[in-house]
Parts: sequence; structure tokens; C-alpha cells
Amino acid sequence: MNVIEIFQNFQTQEQAIDYFEGVRWGGKTICPYCGSEKVCRHASGDRASMRWQCEACHRAFSVTVGTIFHGTHIPLKQWFLLLALMLNAKKSASAYQLARDLGMRRPTVWSMMHRIRAAMEKDPLQGKLLFGIIEADETYIGGKPRKRNRKDDDKPNKRGRGTKKTAVVGIMERGGKVIAKPFAKRNLCHEGLKKFISRFVDMDGSVLMTDEYKGYNGMSRLMLHASVNHQERYADGIIHTNSIEGFWSLVKRAWYGQHHHYSVKYMSLYISEACYKFNQRKTPVTLDGALALMARP
Repeated sequence: MNVIEIFQNFQTQEQAIDYFEGVRWGGKTICPYCGSEKVCRHASGDRASMRWQCEACHRAFSVTVGTIFHGTHIPLKQWFLLLALMLNAKKSASAYQLARDLGMRRPTVWSMMHRIRAAMEKDPLQGKLLFGIIEADETYIGGKPRKRNRKDDDKPNKRGRGTKKTAVVGIMERGGKVIAKPFAKRNLCHEGLKKFISRFVDMDGSVLMTDEYKGYNGMSRLMLHASVNHQERYADGIIHTNSIEGFWSLVKRAWYGQHHHYSVKYMSLYISEACYKFNQRKTPVTLDGALALMARP
């Protein structure tokens, strides 16, 4: 997505609104409240908001109603530029960096980025079941634990499932899309993993690839299941989890290099951003496609 083109093509708020109306309605305006097509321009003639009036329910509205742009005081041009900068950053970008690039306050940009991530969380691809060869794995996100005192200097820091970091579980269709969600550690058991996998995977048309974690024990009773013992090898022919571990590396690079901290409250939004970008990796990123997602209620 070319930032220079966005900057040149949307010199005014009216141009940005016209473009967004074309993306959302395709030239046929529809009332977002009642779905009626009997609409006309609002009598106020306010070009800054370009409001419409519904003749059926008599409510006034603009193209931003029901979208992440609803109620915003930020010009749509700034939203478009922020969206482009976020999608062009494969390993994400920090709110501080984008605030400097756009000449805006950091808290404002942070809030805008979370709205965009919330829209990414509703990506329609997330609603389609994965099938084929499915890789499942977990990762743990957070800083390295500090040593408590000198007596512990010789003790190695706990890693993986022994840490207090936040767990994230992911499933990937090999060569296809990925779905990942933060997990409470109490749910990292057979029942929790079974519920998560069965929600997003076509279990009759898939074969599950995992590591030796005992939480996956018993999955063979529900679907084809093969595992690889990472203490012995990382791959045994087609039995491996290398694909989803490649996705985890992108998530970790975003954490280490840009964000440095994910609160439990907002971690799902950061993970959704990583999933959305990864799932769009084989298709050209366009402003139309991104805005179509942002326009979803």
C-alpha cells in the first residue's frame, strides 16, 4: 500500500468520505439503521460530514456509522495513512513511531490502532474452518524473569510452560491461514485444547500435527493425529510444527522489536493483528480491501 498515493489522492475530507462511501456502499447508499435505500442528502448540506437522511426511519447518518470511524474527530485521511503504515509493517509498528510519522499525539494513535486491531479481530477468514494438514502449538509471551537474589544466579530461568508468561495457542493450516488466541494456563489441558481445535478445524477432513505436549493426548480419538518429540528431532517427514513456529517468530519479533509489552487486556488485539497480516501474505494489500474490513459492523 503506497503511503504517498494516499497522501496525494485525499487532500480533503470530502475526497476521503466519497472514497469510503464507494467502498462501503458501491454507489448505492443504504441506511445503516433500517436498511432502506430511500435516502437523500441531509438538508443541512454540511460537506464536512456529508450526512444522509433516511426517508423510511427519518434518521440522519454518515458513512462512518457502525464502523471503527464512527464518532471520530480525526480526518479520514489520517486514518487511511495510519492503516497503510500498520499493514506495511510486517513485524508491526509502535504507537510512538507512528505518532512521530503522522505528527499526532501518542495516546490518540494508540487508541486508533486498537480500533483497527479490533476490526482485524473480526476478519471473515476467521469464520472458515481449517482443513488439511493442521499444525497446533503454543507459545509464551512476556519478558525474561528477573533473578531474585545472588543465590539464584546459577539457576536457569524457567522457560516455556514453566514461566509466568501469557500463553498463546495457535493452529495453522499448512500453507494457509492461522488462528491464534491468548489462553489462560488453566485451559492448557486436553479439554481446553480440544474445544479450541474443534471450534476452528474441520476435524473429519484434517490431520493434526503437534509436539509431544500431553495436552494433545487423546486427540487421536477425535481426528487423525501425529506428533513429533522435539527432544529427539524437529521433523519426522511431514510430521512437524515448523510452519506455525515460523508464525510465532513474527509474533515474537513484533514484541521484542516494537511493542515490548502486551497487557493481558489487550493481548488478543495484538495477536489478531499478527494473524490478519499473516493470512493476507499471499494477496496484495490494497486500501479498498482494508477499508472493506474496517466498514464491517
